[in-house]
Amino acid sequence: MREELHRIPAGSAVAKHVPSGLSVKVVNTSGSQVVDCWAFSSSDVKEFMSMEHTRVETERVSPAVGDSLYSNRRRPVLTVLQDTSPGIHDTTLAACDVYRYERLGATGYHANCTDNLIAAMRDQGIRLDSVPCPFNLWENAAVAPDRRQVIAPPVSRPGDLIVLRAELDLIVVLSACPQDMAPTNGPDATPQDVHFAIL
Repeated sequence: MREELHRIPAGSAVAKHVPSGLSVKVVNTSGSQVVDCWAFSSSDVKEFMSMEHTRVETERVSPAVGDSLYSNRRRPVLTVLQDTSPGIHDTTLAACDVYRYERLGATGYHANCTDNLIAAMRDQGIRLDSVPCPFNLWENAAVAPDRRQVIAPPVSRPGDLIVLRAELDLIVVLSACPQDMAPTNGPDATPQDVHFAIL
């Protein structure tokens, strides 16, 4: 049976229930689009995928194939089964928000991943008390020789994909980042659609 790919329009987000044992495949259709990824336990959203805990448990800044991402209760949440990209993903940067765009010079409201997460979870009937740091798929937050962190264009390619297996019953949120004021989504800073499937 052919798998069904679903579109996430540029700048928007989706929330999906993913039972333990099933996987989420995320496709970087254009090759340059960053996707903020969150995962929450379906039974208690106060347990969520935590980048701080993941870095400690994996001893990596970015997980590799075979690694799990961990919750704030140090349980495996998602495991990387496949990654066709060069494996450059970010676990350190907060989701963009209205304040980030204000600091970049935006006037008026600017769509952002923080609000995307809150709205996607609200559509599931869930109110979040706080916004965890996301797993930023394909974001290239490079560290310069002087140890400054620099956001560079992604090194992923059109059609690159990552497959993440749920280790708990989860609500997974994917936000096609609307950043258009920094090279997060490529040198021309143009957000693009991405696609996903539940396997």
